[in-house]
Amino acid sequence: MLFGIDRLLADPGLRKPLEGRRVALLAHPASLTADLTHSLDALFAAGINVTAVFGPQHGVRGDLQDNMMESPDFTDPVYGVPVFSLYGEVRRPTGQSMHTFDVMLFDLQDLGCRIYTFVTTLLYVLEAAAAHGKSVWVLDRPNPAGRPVEGTTLIPGQESFVGAGPMPMRHGLTLGEMGHWFVDHFKLDVDYRVIAMEGWEPEAAPGWGWPPERVWINPSPNAPNLNMARAYAGTVMLEGTTLSEGRGTTRPLELFGAPDIDARAVIAEMERIAPQWLEGCVLRDMWFQPTFHKHAGQLCSGVFLHAEGPRYLHNAFLPWRLQAAGFKAIRRLYPDYPLWRDFGYEYVFDRLAIDVINGGPALREWVDDAGAEAGDLDAVASPDEAAWLAERRRFLLY
Repeated sequence: MLFGIDRLLADPGLRKPLEGRRVALLAHPASLTADLTHSLDALFAAGINVTAVFGPQHGVRGDLQDNMMESPDFTDPVYGVPVFSLYGEVRRPTGQSMHTFDVMLFDLQDLGCRIYTFVTTLLYVLEAAAAHGKSVWVLDRPNPAGRPVEGTTLIPGQESFVGAGPMPMRHGLTLGEMGHWFVDHFKLDVDYRVIAMEGWEPEAAPGWGWPPERVWINPSPNAPNLNMARAYAGTVMLEGTTLSEGRGTTRPLELFGAPDIDARAVIAEMERIAPQWLEGCVLRDMWFQPTFHKHAGQLCSGVFLHAEGPRYLHNAFLPWRLQAAGFKAIRRLYPDYPLWRDFGYEYVFDRLAIDVINGGPALREWVDDAGAEAGDLDAVASPDEAAWLAERRRFLLY
């Protein structure tokens, strides 16, 4: 199959509208062609007049590990063009940087989750392009989490850099499709187009969104593999808790744990709370010791989430609910456990991080309500999921 960048490079007709125009590239380490050439090198080799480069969170080089670690602007040492950070002094393109190009090629590998900041960066780029009369082309790439939808819809007024608009946690769109939804939902007057993929089959095994013939490259430092991408719509919520999400290990965002919990007891309680939410994957108790971040240097009892192998059932897998069950299990086993981490999260300082992550308080309130059962969370989330499935239908390109 071909990603958007591959089709652009292979088809002179697709590139023709770029002739005589200044082109910017928004990219990161996973912005690669089928033969693993970086898109920047490939575009220069194809004779495209690239006059600027932009980088999202974690930088063009993908060198910064954690949230709220900002990347500087710099000059590309090979091509001599300016590289502007969209996760540094600014998160929206400035007027100065917008004057360096006519067309922006947006070529980021996404994870299919609202909280992954590349989604919000796309909205900010589209808004800036509308204001400055620029064009935006998304060179589309797969959603590795596939088409399933899960989670509550972000509540108006809860927008943030991890919440661009009223969508659920797991949205099931590619970034090219998401751009069309942004243009429609926010009524943006912008020249927007998608260089679509060829041959992407999001409902096909074994990849279920990720084509197995394509090499996985980390789109961010803690996105090491497809298992993480599938689990992320649940495990990302751990960032708003005192539990380790595995940062400081080799398998971040595929596990959770702490020194003062019993993982076997937590798994057993999760199975009592909602066995139907645990289908489609395997939970394994294990031990880990983070080398940095939460609980650094401490032996932690942990739960590893395997959304892979012969027991992975793509359409039964519910990572958001599964992680919610993990929180609920800990709350039931350890009623006074200091679960929610109170700190500034993605530049929001007036709300608990777990609420910023979920776009509202519903999940946290369900966890903390001793009388709430699995069906109560389903009753909140299911209507939102059904509404999004209907909303997104006309934006699907594949």
